[in-house]
Amino acid sequence: MPVSSHRIAVTDACIFIDLIELQIVTPFFQLGDTPLQLEIHTTLEVLDELYPEQQQILKAYEAVSKLRVHAISAEDLKSFSLMTFPKALSQQDKSVIYMASKLEAMVLSSDKPVRKFANKIAIEVHGMFWIFDKLVEYELLTKEMAIAKIRQLMRSNLIYQNNMKLWQEANKRIKMWAND
Repeated sequence: MPVSSHRIAVTDACIFIDLIELQIVTPFFQLGDTPLQLEIHTTLEVLDELYPEQQQILKAYEAVSKLRVHAISAEDLKSFSLMTFPKALSQQDKSVIYMASKLEAMVLSSDKPVRKFANKIAIEVHGMFWIFDKLVEYELLTKEMAIAKIRQLMRSNLIYQNNMKLWQEANKRIKMWAND
């Protein structure tokens, strides 16, 4: 496989939902135009998991080649069925991990079982905080905007609300960006 200068990230539904809710989808897809050259991929299974209006937003990015959507082929299905996945993973989660494995890509997910399994099988995995870090690093979001959006995420997403470790991660960034 030829070495490329870009990085592929297979993204799950929870990341897309957060990006859409926070209205930061455009800056996220602009990461492909930065030195990071992040190429965003997902699976048809993930797209099907989203509401029609969320799908419509993402299909617009697919139409301009900013998002690549993979369908699991019959051949893929054979390889897929040979992998042993934890029971906690949905079919959509499995499709993300399988595709990341096939493409030698990272996974973008906030879902704990997905992150845990990806780590276990040595797939690089990142979540919303990493995305915020990159959006600030490449000046796609101002630090003030990132602080506002990370606070909105912490208030609106149940995954973050009752998790002290996630609050600490959020507050670390808020303090750092506020003091810069």
